[in-house]
Order: sequence, then structure tokens, then C-alpha cells
Amino acid sequence: MKRVILGASLLLAIGSATAAGLDAYVERFNREDEELYSNIPNSEALAFLRKNIPLFECPDEDIERTYYFRWWTYRKHVRKTPEGYVVTEFLPQVSWSRKYNTICCPAGHQFREGRWLHDGEIISDYARFYFGGGGKPRQYSFWAADSVLNYCMVRGDDTLALDLLDELVGNYREWEKVRLLPDGLFWQIDDRDGMEVSVGGSGRRPTINSYMFGDARAIASIATKAGRPEIAKEFTAKAERLRELVNERLWSEKDKFYKTLPGKGSAASSEEAEEWVDVREQHGFTPWYFHLPEKGKGREVAWRQLMDPKGFRAPFGPTTAERRHPGFKISYEGHECQWNGPSWPFATSVTLTAMANVLNDYPQQAISRQDYLEVLKTYARSHQREKDDGSVVCWIDENLNPLTGDWISRTRLKSWKDGTWDPGKGGKERGKDYNHSTFCDLVITGLVGLRPRADDVVEVNPLIPQDGWDWCRMSNLLYRGRLLTIQWDRDGSRFGNGAGLKVFADGKLIAEADGLQRVSGKLP
Repeated sequence: MKRVILGASLLLAIGSATAAGLDAYVERFNREDEELYSNIPNSEALAFLRKNIPLFECPDEDIERTYYFRWWTYRKHVRKTPEGYVVTEFLPQVSWSRKYNTICCPAGHQFREGRWLHDGEIISDYARFYFGGGGKPRQYSFWAADSVLNYCMVRGDDTLALDLLDELVGNYREWEKVRLLPDGLFWQIDDRDGMEVSVGGSGRRPTINSYMFGDARAIASIATKAGRPEIAKEFTAKAERLRELVNERLWSEKDKFYKTLPGKGSAASSEEAEEWVDVREQHGFTPWYFHLPEKGKGREVAWRQLMDPKGFRAPFGPTTAERRHPGFKISYEGHECQWNGPSWPFATSVTLTAMANVLNDYPQQAISRQDYLEVLKTYARSHQREKDDGSVVCWIDENLNPLTGDWISRTRLKSWKDGTWDPGKGGKERGKDYNHSTFCDLVITGLVGLRPRADDVVEVNPLIPQDGWDWCRMSNLLYRGRLLTIQWDRDGSRFGNGAGLKVFADGKLIAEADGLQRVSGKLP
């Protein structure tokens, strides 16, 4: 196949075409927005995004629009403080937040998304805030070490991880003091997982145990880089012990799913048979987020539940509990945030990241690329709200009615206090532009297929179905100090520089293929 090098004129054409798209989206989002709260105001949005984000174009209007909308909303949450940058979850002040309105519950998602910003200081400051400043990293469950390590992989610089190694080790040991049980598993209150009013409730949940597995492996990796073999050995052993326990004790062979063991257990009962909760919950997909399940064991059969209408599939899903279960409900009574059926972007993000790992790294026949695109497209379409005048605007909020697309907590909160918004719950439009999930990272690492690595090999495996799109392109993608362009053009007619899949680094072609398949190349 003939090699092609992008010249300066073509690079300029790529930049102008995609930048024009960004400009048009930002103008639209600003025009349609009721700007109630913002750290970086709408008037500065375009300048910030031009400097910071990868550019994306594809034939699917919902996915492309939502990609830019989510960067536009993420920008609102970047806050400069006396301790450097932080990233918020809610824009208005909420009573359960900590310093600078931060909440660690979604921080893992905020790190995954924010690692693609060109200004690396934002996430670096945010990490140091949690582990060297005034942050509270154990207020909620938070896969902290894994987040820091994955940030460093994208930046191509381990300095942050090495600087924070002792703090990350200390954080893990504090979790062990308060949440590790005699049977070797961690337990968590569902609310402290950010998943209140769940069907399965509190206990030894797949969530906290997967997070701690991911953090133990990350700490071991960082310690190896730091030349501290004793720490690396200790945390490798912790990770492998957790992998063994999660697979032995949280996997239900009967239901073919990872499930919660209720209660805290005890030394006396740790070897006794225990009953899992009787419900499959979406957080049972979390182990694959961290590659916890071993390959070749057949556990990927669990993923059939994602596409099953009696499982988690819904028009605006996925649902947080399986729909066949009698405890599944879509309630407009009681707590405004319930994880017993509604769709939550937080959980959808975990599921899609885990799903991409399965499609990339596990031999299985339970799910396909077409399934990934369908779930991502469903997620993209959920990012909207119909206004009172019948117009539709882009929107991201808290929990979603998976059957109708209504933003449940918004509907509930708006009706309180005789039609006024309760200031004790954050005030008017508490959940508007909610920063509790990822979307852009799912496009970059899943759909477009850049698989971050700890070396200078660029690996790309798009999850676009073979008979799907004819073209798409991600450009201005800062990765390990180089600007990448990942381009798919089935017949070469869209971009005019040859057919097939092509990967460029600083304008130089480093990998290519005729079809949509895994390719790799070295950074120049």
C-alpha cells in the first residue's frame, strides 16, 4: 500500500474544516444556553476549546454533536483556585461537596475525560489537590491510582504518578482500615458508591472491589517505575488476591453475573457459603473496566444482559437494574436520585469503557462492535431536553427515565417548594451540565479506537462496525507529546488522501490498513 505523508497544506485544510465545525457548535450551544453558573464563562468557551480539545467529525449527527457538547460542558467545571485547578461535579454549590465544591465520586471519570485536554496542568493540579492539598479522596469510592496512571500514559510523562506514589499508597491503606473485611473483600454503602437506593443495597459490591483491584495494580506499576520493588510486590499480591476473591465470591455462576454479597461478613463466616442479592445490577459490568476477569473463563456471557430488553436494554438506557426484576422501578416519589432502574450517565460510562475492553482484549461472542455503536448512540441521543416551548436543546443532567428520556431529578426538584428550587439541594437547575460521566473519552478510546499504552507504540482499533460508517476523523489529538490524526475513509473520497484507515503523528503516516482493524505504529 502506498505511503502518504500529510503536507502542510493538507494539515491546514484538516484544521480549518474541523475548527469550523467546533466554532459552529459552540455558537449554537452558547446561543441556546441559559448561563446560570460557570467557572469558565460561555464568552471564553471557544478560546478554551480551540486551545485544548481533539477535533472530531463523523457521519452520525447525534454522536458528533454530543462529543462537542460534552467538551463544552466540561469546560464549565474547570475551576482555578488558590491550590491550582480543580474540576467540579455540580456547578452550583451543594451542601455535600467539599473544598471548592469538589466531590470525589465522579473524579475517576473527570480524569479519564480531562486527560485529553492539551493543558495538562488542569488534571495534574486536580490530582495534587486530592493527594497533596485540601481534597477528600475517600468521601466516596474513587479509583484514584488507576486514574493518575492512565493520565500519565496519555501525557507520556510519569512525573505526577511518581510524585504521588506515597500518597496513593497511603490512600489505599486508609481504605483498608475502614472498608477491608476479614474475608479479604471490601464493602461499601451503596450511597458512598454514589449509587443510593439501589436494589442490591450495601455490602461487598463489584464496584469498590474492582476499584481497589485497579488501584492496587496501578500502584504496583508506578512502584516498579519508581524502583521500589517491595511496594510493587506487595500491591501485585493485593491485586491478585482481590481478582481471585471477586471471581470466586462475587461471580454467580447460576446467574452468570457479578453480584453483591450483602453485609460485612466476619472471620467466622468468611469461608461459609453466602447468598448473593437476587438482582443483576449494571455495576456488575465494572470488573471489565479494570480487566479484572481472566480471559478464557467464559464470564463474558454476562454481556448478553446488556442488549436484552429484559436485562438492561431500554430506549434511553441502559438501566441500572435488570428490568425483569420485581424491584426495578422508575419512581417519581421518595429520593430524587435512585439507582433501582433509572439510567445514570455515570454507570453508562463505566459500562461502555468496560465494553470496549471486552471487544479489544477478550475472546467472546456475547457482544459485537454493532452493539457498542448502538449503546453509544443511545447514550448520545439521551443528551437532550424538550423545553416548554417545544424546542429541543442539548442537555446533560443526573438520572434519566430510560423509557421516556425525562431527566428525573430535574423534574422532581423543579416541583419542590411550591414551584421554586430548593436552595438546600443546590438551587435552580442543580443538575444542569452535570459532570459525573464521560463521553469524549468513549469516542476517543472506544469508537475511534486509540488504546493508550505505556510505551511509544500507537495502537488503534476502531469499534466502528465493518459495514458501518464510510468515514470519520479525529485530529488535534495530543498523545505522548505528538499530535495524532486518526482517519477512516472507506474509498478515499471524503478526505482526498487515500482509502482506508490511517494514523498520522505530527503529520507523518505511522500506521495504515485497508479496512477497520487493529493497527499500530511507533511515534516518530
